[in-house]
Amino acid sequence: MTSMSGQPQFRYTQPPSKVLHLRNLPWECTEEELIELCRPFGKIVNTKCNVGANRNQAFVEFTDTNQAISMVSYYASSSEPAQIRGKTVYLQYSNRQEIVNNKVSGDIASNVLLVTIEGVQAGDVSIDVLHLVFSAFGFVHKIATFEKTAGFQALVQYSDSTTASAARSALDGRSIPRYLLADNVGPVHLRISFSAHTDLNVKFQSHRSRDYTNPNLPVAPSAIDGGQFTIGPDGKRREPESNVLLASIENMDYAVSIDVLHTVWIWNKQ
Repeated sequence: MTSMSGQPQFRYTQPPSKVLHLRNLPWECTEEELIELCRPFGKIVNTKCNVGANRNQAFVEFTDTNQAISMVSYYASSSEPAQIRGKTVYLQYSNRQEIVNNKVSGDIASNVLLVTIEGVQAGDVSIDVLHLVFSAFGFVHKIATFEKTAGFQALVQYSDSTTASAARSALDGRSIPRYLLADNVGPVHLRISFSAHTDLNVKFQSHRSRDYTNPNLPVAPSAIDGGQFTIGPDGKRREPESNVLLASIENMDYAVSIDVLHTVWIWNKQ
């Protein structure tokens, strides 16, 4: 297949590999955007973003080679090219069979935590639950979730390493409280280390990433088109039921304490 610019969208110089090499990506393309593009064809176990002199290339690793072949074959025969943010993405098989990321030690203090959520699949623990748990130690700036070989993971960004260290010390090896989880989800354990990141690049608000410092950030198209929403009998979009409520307090004329909220909820229960 040839793109509208005349540049071939695929190069077949390499034999099939479970790692795909993507070129012509938009500036500062995020891991979330890569996963959204590739997820329909299989499970993504690793990525490497913003490589090359112009930082417009990336590598994506699938669980097996057949999934990578499926993606290449689909776009080779499709009239619609692979795109991210309106830019045509060029694909080819990589000459590597796995992605090796060179990261700094997880023991070097950072303001960003790498959290591995053990015993669950993506979607079992919502980003709102993670925000609630980690906000107990300070203001959480950003959260990004993803799936890797290690399982379901999240990056949690605080303002400084001191706050992040306090959260790690308190939560590493602990479990998420049972009352925050759905009935069908078993015990959820947290394994936490420091990340090499210092400032997460969140492009959209979605069920996979949030920037709590920028309320004007646009909502991801995937969250609008699908995400975790369902359509109710009245034809309106609604979120799945949960035992946790997210309440927004508007037009506050005075301070609202936890005790006041507790009283309101108890009163409505009677």
